[in-house]
Amino acid sequence: MSTFAHRYVDALAGDTSGDSRRREVTGAAWSQVTPEPVSDPTLLAHSPQLAAELGLPAHWTSDQDWLAWLSGNEIAPGSRPYAMNYGGHQFGNWAGQLGDGRAINLGEIRDVKGTWQTLQLKGAGPTPYSRTADGRAVLRSSIREFLCSEAMYHLGIPTTRALSLVGTGELVERDMFYDGRPTMEPGAIVCRVAPSFLRFGNYQIHAARQERDLLAELVHWTISEHFPEMDADAPDAPLHLIEAVLSRTAELVADWMRVGFVHGVMNTDNMSVLGLTIDYGPYGWIDHFDPHFTPNTTDAQSCRYVFGNQPRVAHWNLAQFAQALLPLLDDVAPVQALVDSFPRQFSAAYQKRMAAKLGLETLHDAELISDLFAWMQEIETDWTLFFRALMNFDPEDPDVRLLDDAFYAPPSMSDVEQIMDWMTRWSEAVLDEDDQESRLARMSRSNPWIIPRNYLVFQAIEAAEKGDMALLDDLFDACRTPYDVQEGREDLVKRRPEWAREQPGASMLSCSS
Repeated sequence: MSTFAHRYVDALAGDTSGDSRRREVTGAAWSQVTPEPVSDPTLLAHSPQLAAELGLPAHWTSDQDWLAWLSGNEIAPGSRPYAMNYGGHQFGNWAGQLGDGRAINLGEIRDVKGTWQTLQLKGAGPTPYSRTADGRAVLRSSIREFLCSEAMYHLGIPTTRALSLVGTGELVERDMFYDGRPTMEPGAIVCRVAPSFLRFGNYQIHAARQERDLLAELVHWTISEHFPEMDADAPDAPLHLIEAVLSRTAELVADWMRVGFVHGVMNTDNMSVLGLTIDYGPYGWIDHFDPHFTPNTTDAQSCRYVFGNQPRVAHWNLAQFAQALLPLLDDVAPVQALVDSFPRQFSAAYQKRMAAKLGLETLHDAELISDLFAWMQEIETDWTLFFRALMNFDPEDPDVRLLDDAFYAPPSMSDVEQIMDWMTRWSEAVLDEDDQESRLARMSRSNPWIIPRNYLVFQAIEAAEKGDMALLDDLFDACRTPYDVQEGREDLVKRRPEWAREQPGASMLSCSS
């Protein structure tokens, strides 16, 4: 592993006091902090592939120095830990300063390809941005982040990564559903990895405080480091940054929709300027197709962050990001034009992905999708299982019985007629286009065999809290090749059991972690 660099810290004004007391931090993009040691750190899980990509030594998992660094008990040589300052809109309302309340960046290292990667400990203690919290994280939320980060990566979806999951040996008090019944839960720390953890809110906080010079420096640094194809010194550089962020976000959300992923809390402070999936809190996966599904109990009333609303929320968030950069631009009109282009960009990205899911090179009939969604919702059809089953259909002789495993209740005769009508239209579309081999290749790259289903993650957490990591290990390993059929793991791809439909922690979660 290469030595730590501190490009972000060295380039931008920061708070060097080292004071972790909760407070407003102005005129600074970051704050120097120190992780808080834990009593009994234990490496519970790790990502071998990410470790190899980072160039970690073969023996690192048994090296006590690495355990000390990844638990925050010691500071790695050359590391100057810091927390980032940012604000954000939460559920549509400006929340002011937020910041890394329990995330501590160790610095940047080069991976084996020469790309800079930031290592960050989540749950390693308080920072000035912790507000009323303790800077810690519990095992259940840490497992969810560790597992889903790597699962999303292997699904081919841009994401922050997870190197390690460390148990702290300490208990953390959490009120999981904010109902006045807190409990003590085992604590954990995840080492997150990404080229950058910059969020929309990093820019918003400086714009809101009218810290124009710092905002300009942050935009210049972002372009220089992460968008080298742009001229960071050009007068319209902020406009090009908005354009790039908008494009990456459109592609990202289209990918979320492709696999049935629901972020659950798409606040502007949870949106990455690099177009990465960031902050795995109350996320979930749709089981049966339901555009109104939210995994977030806090969102149950407003339904702001439901599955089907994610494109619209992304558009709104991008408008807030663009507004934050307006102080650096002379003309509002081109900014507005860019923001207004998002629905078209998203639609193009989305239709391309949906066409591939159906085995089509091009989606000529948009109603083929809308009609499919109508009966999938009405008949309660599993999103992942349906598209995998569709790969087995012979377009010249479709057999509805191949869909049996995807239905949560047997369809009626009228339902079957509706399905057969759609199958006939789908068959005509794929037969008009190209050969079966090309169709299957597109579908196999677009439709995962396995996803980390909500109820399986719930079961893995329950077992892990009792000291049994077997299900977590198996699920993690299976999700490393999500598009391949894996014999012997059929139990990991079954539709949601009825007990999990309303099970707290399996169907609905809170932001508590």
